[in-house]
Amino acid sequence: MNGEGNEEKMEVEVEVLKKEKLVFMWGYLPGALPQRSPILSPLAVGLPSTVGSTWKDVCGGGCGFAMAISDSGKLITWGSTDDLGQSYVTSGKHGVETPEPFPLPTDASIVRAAAGWAHCAAVTESGEVYTWGWKECVPTGKVFGDPSAGTSSEKDVFERHSTFLTEQDCCGHSLAVSPRSQGSRSSGGILSGTDSRGSGEESSKRRRISAAKQAAESSSSGDENLSALPCLVTLNPGVRMATVAAGGRHTLALSGNIYISWINAVPQPNTDIGQVWGWGYGGEGQLGLGSRIRMVSSPHPIPCIESSYGKDGSAVLRGSMSIEGPGYRVPGNYVKGIACGGRHSAVITDAGAVLTFGWGLYGQCGQGSTDDELNPICVSSLLGIQIEGVAAGLWHTVCISSDGDIYTFGGNQFGQLGTGGDQAETLPRLLDAPGLENVHAKAVSCGARHNAVIAEDGKVFCWGWNKYGQLGLGDVIDRNVPCQVTIEGCVPKNVACGWWHTLLLAESPT
Repeated sequence: MNGEGNEEKMEVEVEVLKKEKLVFMWGYLPGALPQRSPILSPLAVGLPSTVGSTWKDVCGGGCGFAMAISDSGKLITWGSTDDLGQSYVTSGKHGVETPEPFPLPTDASIVRAAAGWAHCAAVTESGEVYTWGWKECVPTGKVFGDPSAGTSSEKDVFERHSTFLTEQDCCGHSLAVSPRSQGSRSSGGILSGTDSRGSGEESSKRRRISAAKQAAESSSSGDENLSALPCLVTLNPGVRMATVAAGGRHTLALSGNIYISWINAVPQPNTDIGQVWGWGYGGEGQLGLGSRIRMVSSPHPIPCIESSYGKDGSAVLRGSMSIEGPGYRVPGNYVKGIACGGRHSAVITDAGAVLTFGWGLYGQCGQGSTDDELNPICVSSLLGIQIEGVAAGLWHTVCISSDGDIYTFGGNQFGQLGTGGDQAETLPRLLDAPGLENVHAKAVSCGARHNAVIAEDGKVFCWGWNKYGQLGLGDVIDRNVPCQVTIEGCVPKNVACGWWHTLLLAESPT
């Protein structure tokens, strides 16, 4: 009986080995095609034979480049520059038109990676974190390479980036900058979407900020080198990270590897499993530390579950639901998932509760208001719904439940909420588009203003902004409802969006 079982197991393992992993890309990846042409439909990406036999995972990428991981644990990048002339992968000193291994200063296998607007982060199999890019996004730690490699021309490029990021997002549209004080809470669940195509007194007020002043504040004063080479992040003893998320200028990391530390020769379990750590810029509360701290230069623990109820035991919940009682706490014991948007963050607990914090101008925190949230706050209207996945875009958030339902909230200027219109939503809204009948969502990712979802049956859906073909539908027409992307001859497994593009990991049937 056991012998027969072992034979069956071996046959299954052999079958798994036969299945090749494929990566497809579409959207805007400068350098990936001649004349910087947008890729309007899924295009297969070749893996260099020198770095592995097949792909392992996709990691999206920031503006103008892509990131993926090979089965040998190498971080693979491709694409070259953005329209401002910033070379290489967020100044990590590497950028090519075809996929090649990124020169990280470690031989350890990479298991997770993420990229923000101007910085990247990668997690090794041993739980170490490497990061590089804008210095304000990179914490103190052991730096690899020659710090004097920066030049004055490089400084000029980053100063232009600082100014550009202040008044516009990476796509060239006006950004609203949140005020330094909390405004009055709105009672409605719908807010008119405004960007460069719209206006409004409140939005106009929030846009009034000096670009020069912001650039000066966000840059490293007196430092001739504003970009950082790959750096090994200094973590507390015994802390090992499982995954990482990168936003506009901030980073979250989630501890999760099983690790035993020795104290007085007695093995102690790691008590930091499921703890969220953050660093970088926190001016809108996206680091969840209770204040508008401009810069956190080393990883700090973010009290997600603890900060979600008052000191007296009463719930600190906002939106459509309020709970009181001395025994109340946010459902769950630890955090199992993290996501970073442009200036906001979202996490999921092991019980399926969602907490958000950071910039709230478009309702992207899902609290029924447009205020910034300086502490992690439970999205109360989703309580009772088991959330399994969360992703965050520039101004919006997308959640998927254990039942496969999709909930969206935040900015909707290009249809990125998938509701069929362009009105922002300050409370989570269940998507019920005609094309989603009997669709059970399993994986989700957000770009700047577009989304991608993989369903349980392998179907892929995209919607939102499509100026550069990032929806993979063969054209450049925006979609305000989820539309199916044609992927033939393979089974989609994971999806990852960059700011202007989408990557898909699929499995060959043979």
